[in-house]
Amino acid sequence: MLNPADPQAAKRESVVIKKYANRRLYNTETSTYVTLEDLAKMVRGDRDFVVNDAKNGDDLTHTVLTQIIVEQEGREGGQALLPIPFLRQLIRFYDDSIARMVPSYLQFSLEHLVKEQSRFRDQLATAFTNPAAAFEFYQSQAKQNMAMFEQAMSMWASFGAAAGGPKPVMPAMTPMPGSPEAARADAAKAEKAAEAPVRDELSDLKAQLSAMQQKIEKLSQTR
Repeated sequence: MLNPADPQAAKRESVVIKKYANRRLYNTETSTYVTLEDLAKMVRGDRDFVVNDAKNGDDLTHTVLTQIIVEQEGREGGQALLPIPFLRQLIRFYDDSIARMVPSYLQFSLEHLVKEQSRFRDQLATAFTNPAAAFEFYQSQAKQNMAMFEQAMSMWASFGAAAGGPKPVMPAMTPMPGSPEAARADAAKAEKAAEAPVRDELSDLKAQLSAMQQKIEKLSQTR
């Protein structure tokens, strides 16, 4: 597989695929009709293509790529990459206020996965001998991905604010119950609750001292 950073790969123009009304796909580079499986092989071979409607020239690349994923996920005996909980959550995001963030986050995570795929393969090889260590690695990697994404979003937000553009608001991440993050969050809440009475007492003392100071100043002025 070609390295995405390979300048020779970047110079190659995308193959134009024409889609006809009868749903047939025509490869203009090879002058042959192709199937979705053929296009999937092109993707795996780092050969980019665009799909245009043969009649009006509309860009159908997104639709065809989605069809390829559906076909790959439904292959008999094939490996499904999208678990059911993920698909359910993805459907829920379509009507969620943070839907705009989802494509960027998924693309960011996948690009990071591509860069770290060799290390992931090594961890996967040891997963059978030490599943606990492998799970801990995947969990830490997910946290690292989120931290990197939040950092990137904050940098983008700062740039947008400097340019006078709208500043995106990052939604608060709710820690999983029973996780170390949830325990730390509960401890922080308890600490804040314990500090509240102390802060109130300090405020009262400051107010009393201020009142006494004012009285002393008035007495000194009258004398």
